[in-house]
Amino acid sequence: MDRNLALELVRVTEAAALACGRWVGKGDKISADRAATEAMRRSLGSIEINGTVVIGEGEMDEAPMLYISEKVGSGHGPEVDIAVDPLEGTSICAKGLSGSIATIALAPRGGFLHAPDMYMEKIAVGPSARGVIDINLPPDENLQRVAEAKGCHIEDLTVVILDRPRHDKLVSEIRKAGARIHLISDGDVAPAIAAAVEDSGIDLLMGVGGAPEGVLAAAALQCLGGDMQGRLVFMSNEERERADAMGISDFDHVYRSDEMARGDVVFAATGVTSGDLLKGVRYFAGGAHTHSIVMRSKTRTVRFIEARHHFASKPNY
Repeated sequence: MDRNLALELVRVTEAAALACGRWVGKGDKISADRAATEAMRRSLGSIEINGTVVIGEGEMDEAPMLYISEKVGSGHGPEVDIAVDPLEGTSICAKGLSGSIATIALAPRGGFLHAPDMYMEKIAVGPSARGVIDINLPPDENLQRVAEAKGCHIEDLTVVILDRPRHDKLVSEIRKAGARIHLISDGDVAPAIAAAVEDSGIDLLMGVGGAPEGVLAAAALQCLGGDMQGRLVFMSNEERERADAMGISDFDHVYRSDEMARGDVVFAATGVTSGDLLKGVRYFAGGAHTHSIVMRSKTRTVRFIEARHHFASKPNY
């Protein structure tokens, strides 16, 4: 994989963040997502890759662009799979809340789990707790294992969980164990990454969220040396049939991060609204600042990039 692709991917997420940044707080998540998706697709078209979207905005009949199986890039260069979420946290962006990002990951052909658009139970940690988590264990046992690995008390740990009624029991068990909880309204990719970034204030991600987002989080954690496990959660027989059609036969399989994202993975994200991991788009007269992260699993290099964009030189924004 050409290491220059890493910077190319940052340009893609910057374009998406700048495009949807104008929609922050306007209450229109559909327009915000559309703006990010259109900008991301335009930017991908200029990259020298022969790419196929495997995690995208939906099936072809559900999404006009960046749909699953869509071809992206110039058509020349390495054959790669692409996982995208042009605006992770659409509701967050629409409401002007914290933590929405534009994100993309790239891997060699066949490198990503083709996760169906359904729920996934997840647990994610950083490098210091790699190898100690087990999604089959009760929350208190996982917390004890992580605390021991990090050399701290359970009371020192902070767990990120989506604020949903389905997590009421999980929240109760974590509180009983003594750990702190950070509830989020939407978007669990950035918090999963934050769990693997030193001094982010986040130690674990736990709970049920989107399966496609799980693949994106796994890609990032592969680059950071973190750890993640996920298991599909089926809400209907239709979802089981869809998973079966995508080649998934073991419905109880626990996926490790290296099963969800394999090979030389490159991951990039740009903040749309400020959160635990990235600062959001900040405007000034005639331009805007962006804050991005880009990383590669082969080298474990992680870069945070502050960029200053002048719109007179970028008429599309």
